[in-house]
Amino acid sequence: MEMVLLTALGVGGATVIGSVIGFVFKKISHKFSDIVLSFAAGVMLAAAVLGLVLPSIEYGGKFGLLITVAGIFAGALCLNLVDKLVPHLHKLMGADIENHKNSSLSKVLLFVTAIAIHNLPEGIAAGVGFGSGDVSQAMIIAGGIALQNIPEGMVIIGPMLAAGVTPKKTFLCAMVTGLVEVVGTLIGYFAVSIASAILPFALAFAGGTMLYVISDEMIPETHAHGSERGATYALLVGFCIMLITDVLLG
Repeated sequence: MEMVLLTALGVGGATVIGSVIGFVFKKISHKFSDIVLSFAAGVMLAAAVLGLVLPSIEYGGKFGLLITVAGIFAGALCLNLVDKLVPHLHKLMGADIENHKNSSLSKVLLFVTAIAIHNLPEGIAAGVGFGSGDVSQAMIIAGGIALQNIPEGMVIIGPMLAAGVTPKKTFLCAMVTGLVEVVGTLIGYFAVSIASAILPFALAFAGGTMLYVISDEMIPETHAHGSERGATYALLVGFCIMLITDVLLG
């Protein structure tokens, strides 16, 4: 349990680390953020497949494949529904938020709220990984999500400061988005621990949410500013590093 709590704090704290970087470097280039986000996407892709989808099939027994496919689509559909209610990063960044001078406070707060809401299922994915009992795989999943949270924390800062939010309140908002992920991690861990029968579906569901985030949000965002080639190789590097780590730890 102590390991789960520390990891949850680490995953949520990654957003805070990103926000600190955002304070120090208020104008971070799209190329740099795209490379970092793509690397994180590669890590998350490997973590989703190796740490969630494949174990789901293994734990599912006779109907493992069917349960896994159903869980993946359930996770994706869940985030798709959330997207319809609250658009996420790449959709809001494509609107007025990217032009800081024209950003209204309400739009910026919607931006931060969207990040917080989408962080919940990501945290649950990290918690479910620990619920499977495979600590090494769980750490890989949590590491991938944490890496994704750093650039996400970075992009929160500029729009909020430009909208007139004080630095103190801006940092507090960043901390809240990270705290949501901590809560999600604990929810995922306890849900699977209490009802181990749902583990195969929960693993696939978490994998589906991660695959959805990668395809619907991370890849489009990293390919929208002219850095497609670098972003593609960064994703491959992240994926291969996690692949090598998984083989070595296995």
